[in-house]
Amino acid sequence: MRSVSADTVRLGLQDLMFIYGETSSSKMHVAGLMPFTPPAGASPDFLRGLIDDARSHEVVAPWNRKLANPRLQFSPLHSWVTDEDFDFDYHVRRSALASPGDERELGILVSRLHSNHLDLTRPPWELHLIEGLEDGRFALYLKIHHALVDGYTAMRMLGRSLSPDPKARDARMIFNIPMPSRTKPEGRAPTNPLAAALRTVGGIGSAVTGGVSAAVDLTAALVNTQFRRDGDYGNISGSASAPHSILNARISRNRRFATQQYDFDRLRKISAREGATINDVALAVIGGGLRTFLSELDELPDRSLIALMPVNVRPKGDEGGGNSVGAMLAPLGTDIEDPLERLSVITTATSASKAQLQSMSPTAIIAYSAALLAPAGGQIAGAVTGINPPWPHTFNLVVSNVPGPRERLYFNGSRLEATYPVSIPIHGMALNITLQSYADTVNLGFVGCRDRLPSLQRLAVFTGEALTELETASEA
Repeated sequence: MRSVSADTVRLGLQDLMFIYGETSSSKMHVAGLMPFTPPAGASPDFLRGLIDDARSHEVVAPWNRKLANPRLQFSPLHSWVTDEDFDFDYHVRRSALASPGDERELGILVSRLHSNHLDLTRPPWELHLIEGLEDGRFALYLKIHHALVDGYTAMRMLGRSLSPDPKARDARMIFNIPMPSRTKPEGRAPTNPLAAALRTVGGIGSAVTGGVSAAVDLTAALVNTQFRRDGDYGNISGSASAPHSILNARISRNRRFATQQYDFDRLRKISAREGATINDVALAVIGGGLRTFLSELDELPDRSLIALMPVNVRPKGDEGGGNSVGAMLAPLGTDIEDPLERLSVITTATSASKAQLQSMSPTAIIAYSAALLAPAGGQIAGAVTGINPPWPHTFNLVVSNVPGPRERLYFNGSRLEATYPVSIPIHGMALNITLQSYADTVNLGFVGCRDRLPSLQRLAVFTGEALTELETASEA
């Protein structure tokens, strides 16, 4: 299988962190589950035709890139190089459910696929075409190592692979479409290993300080977040008050995956009535679902769970590539029974966090985010060793919101029904929830440790009930 050659590309600092974080239990890959309805009159060999067409085109960067030295996991000199022996059939696979497969069986298969490591001696991604769903539907499950691309980049790439025209038949798979040209010179790897090492060390220093102005921004942000207190939630999110929970434990290699889908208009109406953002409404719904889920397990902490929320810090119009992500903290109000009060607390906290981030440069945001994550190292170590760190937990789970396309899309006539994100649990954080908007829906992917969080689908159901409760309270 041919692939388009490309220059050697050195991994950035954030990309390296995902390589360093790879363990037997914490796997640093993300994925997307995309169910499709094929076009009317599709032939029995429709999926075979899609694969054959993809095979006939070249696999382009970054999809043809592998690590130059994958066995040196903690090297500061990691770089991507072109895989000259790219094996198409290894990366693109067909799977099938016993027909007619339902959503539960699809979730079980994705749970199993997501539990397996990516092979870092090859380009770190896999695409599974899953057939056998009810009514002749099929799904694509695309798994990518987070060091290769982040969620923002993946969505930009996906948008170039799909079309709003149901009659279009010239679409190519995501790995067959070249990235728009970029003029940034810093993507090239230095040929001198010493220069590369010094450049990495310089990158670490830059991320920590970000220059004089960024350091000032960072200090102010940390004072606001970690030291100033205003009630139970702190000035920004009460990060220092994140309680210990069953989510903050050692995890196994096995995963559970569940999905939920809401009509976007339901969240929009609540947002308009209550003066909250769509994201605030989603956090309140997730908080309500977690409150019921943990109460049912008799594991609900007295204080609110705290969510870490990744924030895209790319300039507008950036096509992506690698990782460029900051973070903020937000309470989920799991200690609050009243849904409107929960939403109000979340809105106040996220407004303060966003105001803080808006006053900072992108470099300072990344440095601030690294500082927020620093205590999590002890949190993870405590989960591994069974010894709790002497400082409070920074956060309990990650909740991400990845904006998706707002129009209905098609792939060679097949209608995309939903986009469900599948993310990363790690030691000390047994649950990860990612939202993705698409057309007139909001899609949620719940990923958790199979051995720590039983019946994860019940959490998805409880968030649906929490949305109904919030709607009812808002309309009263």
